[in-house]
Amino acid sequence: MPLKGIRILDLSRNIPGHYATMVLGDFGAEVVKVEEPAAGGARGAGERESAYSSMNRNKKSITLNLKKEEARQVFYKLAERSDVILEGFRPGVVKRLGVDYETISKLNPRMIYCSLSGYGQDGPYKDLPGHDINYLAAAGALGLIGNAGGPPVVLPPLIGDFAAGSLGMVVGVLLALIAREKTGQGQYIDISMTDGVVALLTMVAEQYFSKGLLPQRGETALGGGYPYKNVYQTKDGKYIAIGCFERSLWENLCRELGREDFAPYYFVPEHPYEKPEGGKWEEIFSYLREVFATKTRDEWFERLSQKNIGISKVYSLNEVFSDPQVIHREMVMELNHPTQEQVKQVGFYLKLKGTPAEFRTFAPSPGQQTEEVLGELGYSTEEIERLRREGVVA
Repeated sequence: MPLKGIRILDLSRNIPGHYATMVLGDFGAEVVKVEEPAAGGARGAGERESAYSSMNRNKKSITLNLKKEEARQVFYKLAERSDVILEGFRPGVVKRLGVDYETISKLNPRMIYCSLSGYGQDGPYKDLPGHDINYLAAAGALGLIGNAGGPPVVLPPLIGDFAAGSLGMVVGVLLALIAREKTGQGQYIDISMTDGVVALLTMVAEQYFSKGLLPQRGETALGGGYPYKNVYQTKDGKYIAIGCFERSLWENLCRELGREDFAPYYFVPEHPYEKPEGGKWEEIFSYLREVFATKTRDEWFERLSQKNIGISKVYSLNEVFSDPQVIHREMVMELNHPTQEQVKQVGFYLKLKGTPAEFRTFAPSPGQQTEEVLGELGYSTEEIERLRREGVVA
């Protein structure tokens, strides 16, 4: 596996860090979650919850009370034998705990240390608390999401937390591992979820920087302002999504609907953020809304998907995991758990044909491998029991 032999210490407490280390663990990294002794209540991972906890699969868990000096000494020993540390505390917390990059790099100069925060480790907002919605707002993305004339629409935490945060951590760590192969040195990685969302707006920003075009919510080619990229309600109250940017796809749709006079009105670079003048666009919108309401979602998909037209069903989550394409791509794994019934988890989306991801273990309960990891560090059974009595570990 591509990351076999890489040990990662995961200090993260929230979803973005959990997902990042899941991806790294799926490809062979030994991920050791370093959790608080009270994590049993905080994470609440009972046996059934552990079975279904995709984001904590392929990991080990130890508990350390890093507020105690002896626990920090255990962490230092672990860090000397590890490659990567990931953390998602507010700026300054790891320094107060004595497990910051400056401290660890003196013990292990090859250490790659990745910090994830909402706004980064410096700047006027660095101490400002927040969540995905705040980072989208600060980056300008939230203001672009929604219908024209309506309020911004709140999304699940996919963009800030997962795309900008989790995947930003994964990319940063992998780049640093490659760099270490060349230099022999570790480094510090500062990932800001707000920075990440700003970076995801690169295409929009190009138009703003070069032409001064200021996109408005619900009025852009990519944001719901045009009929060839939009959602339409069908006869059964469900929705289809139409994505026909290319001339050929749009012409196929117009031909299939018997309105070839609409064919000239497709996406062209001259109007990505400003609608052309005239009422033709509203006429097209009105017609599509009316015609798509005459058949059910599945009837439209069955008809138009055979005609080289960009169409998808707008699914609910239960429909996603029974879709034949999702099943064929093994994005649903059925796993045999030792004590629970057969369980399902989301599959591996990065499909490396030569060195594929693997499912190795279900999520651990908090502290499940504490004795195992401490034993590898040379602690005796008696010493581990003493550390437990003193609240250093749980």
